[in-house]
Amino acid sequence: MSRERRAYGPADWAGDPARDLGAPGEFPFTRGIHPGMYTTRLWTMRQYAGFGTAEETNRRFRDLLAAGQTGLSTAFDLPTQMGLDSDHPMAQGEVGRVGVAVDTVDDLHELFREIPLDRVTTSMTINATAAILLAMYVVAGEERGVPRAALGGTVQND
Repeated sequence: MSRERRAYGPADWAGDPARDLGAPGEFPFTRGIHPGMYTTRLWTMRQYAGFGTAEETNRRFRDLLAAGQTGLSTAFDLPTQMGLDSDHPMAQGEVGRVGVAVDTVDDLHELFREIPLDRVTTSMTINATAAILLAMYVVAGEERGVPRAALGGTVQND
């Protein structure tokens, strides 16, 4: 019976593995971002969620975390994705429909209320306003006493 090894290394690769693959947890991260990958740290499990207000979505986030989810994936409404405030005339009828409405840092505080941002990573699919939402997320974390280095997750600009 063969035994799986915890990790495979450059000696297991034909060609130039140092250039092509590197080691797990090292540039170019071809083999993953963590040295032991899923053998030492399970992948993050997150369900895409977000609707209505920050308060409503926060309740859903906390329910998902209580059920065993290990990260958050935030769905934003179309006005937020387009950079429109909820009270903008072009946002009428779209606020909170396909995701959560976020206009201010205060909305992010409510969205992540009672969620430990230094232990729960957040994925945000947010399109053109990705940089703005990331900046707001960093500010929300810092205002809660969470240093930038302790925040984790991804932003996605589709």
